[in-house]
Order: sequence, then C-alpha cells, then structure tokens
Amino acid sequence: MTTAATLEAVTDAGGVITDPQPVDFHRLGLAGCIDRLTAPLRRQGMCVHWETPHHGLEISSSCASLLYRTAQEALSNTFKHAHATDVTVRLSAVFHGIRLTVADNGTGFANGTSRAAEPSAQVRGRGSGHGAGLHSMSVAVEEAGGTVAIDSAPGTGTAVTVTIPLD
Repeated sequence: MTTAATLEAVTDAGGVITDPQPVDFHRLGLAGCIDRLTAPLRRQGMCVHWETPHHGLEISSSCASLLYRTAQEALSNTFKHAHATDVTVRLSAVFHGIRLTVADNGTGFANGTSRAAEPSAQVRGRGSGHGAGLHSMSVAVEEAGGTVAIDSAPGTGTAVTVTIPLD
C-alpha cells in the first residue's frame, strides 16, 4: 500500500479519528503514528505543524500507547469541535519524562483551564455529555503518574498538554 493510500485509511467516524491499521511504533515511531491521525484534519484543510526532538527518545510501548491515545482524543476534538485552521503537535523531552501538546487556534470552550489533578473535575463540569473523552484521557494519564493540563477559553483555541514520567 502506498503512503497516500495508507493515510487515506485514517478516517473519522462521527468525528472520532480512527486508524484501522495496527499501531506500529517500531516502524513509524510515536511521532509517525500520531502524524497518521492528522490525515482527516489535513483533508479538512487544516494546517498541521510538528515540533519534535531532534534525538530519539526511548519510551515503553505502554507510554507510547498512552500518548498515542491522548493525541487521538485531542485531535478528534479539534476535528469535531474546534473549527480551527491550524493545529500544532509537539513532542518534547522534559526532566525524567515526555510531554505531548496538541494546540489549535479554534473556537475554544468555557471552563477549559485546568492543571495537574484538576482536569477530571474541570472537564466533567462542562455538562451536556461533553468531555467524556477528555475525562477518560485524564484518568488514564493520572493513573500512569502523569499530569494533564487543558487550557482553553472561547475564541482562543485549546491546548491539551500531557506529561508522562519515564522513570
């Protein structure tokens, strides 16, 4: 299968970005796997920016999987709700950990500023059934010893930042 055909396989089902291919961190790396998830956003006309470390980072498959699922949720929310024109995906090494940030220039949402252990409560408070994916993501990250920050306000876009310890 060609690269273009492979990217076309990544779709959105009801606004949720899905990839029917098995996640292959060994062949594509974490950034490559996450980049596949951006195909529906690009097809929608969104400009996707990438910032990654210039050196390889050794991370466990469970950590990579958690970051991948986090990116999938954040990118799905951008695709479905943000009405953004730009999204930036940033992977960076931090002291004893790895950080993933997905930031868009979309419409944002009210009550979106939260840090560390607060996101679960903050996101649950959105009402109308919104935020279930963000809540689940926050719980999974917190159970892994990580932190989540969700920064958003109406008209200012949204940034979801997840930091996972590597020790």
